Amino acid sequence: MTSSVTFEKINEVKFNMDNIYDQPDPRSYFQELRKFDYSIPDVAKPVFQKLISGLRRERHHTIHILDLGCSYGVNSALLKHDLSMDDLYEHWNHEKLADATPEEVIQHDRRFFSDLRETADIEVIGIDQSKNAIACAEEIGLLNEGLVLNLETEALPPAAKEGLAPVDLMISTGCVGYVTEKSFERLLPAVTQDTQPWIANFVLRMFPFDAIEQTLSEWGYTTEKLDGQTFVQRQFASDDEQQQVLEQLRQKGIDPTGKEAEGQLLAEFFLSRPAKEAAARPIEELALA
Repeated sequence: MTSSVTFEKINEVKFNMDNIYDQPDPRSYFQELRKFDYSIPDVAKPVFQKLISGLRRERHHTIHILDLGCSYGVNSALLKHDLSMDDLYEHWNHEKLADATPEEVIQHDRRFFSDLRETADIEVIGIDQSKNAIACAEEIGLLNEGLVLNLETEALPPAAKEGLAPVDLMISTGCVGYVTEKSFERLLPAVTQDTQPWIANFVLRMFPFDAIEQTLSEWGYTTEKLDGQTFVQRQFASDDEQQQVLEQLRQKGIDPTGKEAEGQLLAEFFLSRPAKEAAARPIEELALA
């Protein structure tokens, strides 16, 4: 069974939120996610910040980040402007935006983010299959560049390859399970043109990572999992969703006691680096420093 078939089967047990991912502004997205206390970008943020600090020490230049499955540029907002998910929930649920048109929301957001202090040495490229989300994130200024792509079904356009060459860090906070090793196979020739970026993925525990890890290994990467650590993605949307996820975990031989059984979807953190770099500094030294 291929990983795409495996992921498709596992995704059948998850609550479907597809309707919120391609709206002309982020309000519906954040209103829906807030119901389930979606928090993975928050818990991922300090890990990404530590990796960025490690890369700064080694590469001495602006750190170029590729956010795979970026939606409306959430990770970029948190990393560039030192915001939290609560800040974003409050911003996009503010009463002054309740009756605004999408165009008015985008104008308001452009002013809001431009007035905030920005981390100067970070640039973020986002990839997502949602045309509206990418367009919005670019217009607001959260993404330096956005690419509307579904790399599960289409090749990386030649025009996109040059812009991906400087990437120092690839990140994802929930798209593994929707993307498989196919997406990584199509990205790796582009992002390894200049140097090999670090690749940081937060992956729900019910999704296997072995096929992606094998693909990365073929490109000279060593993948480490941060042992003993789990990260909250969100609350379960229903008792039915929880019970189905628990069953998936048990089928994989994963004990959800004290974890998903308590009511939250949990992710693990995987860091893939060139073999020599991984041997020089263990994952714990970077992610927990």
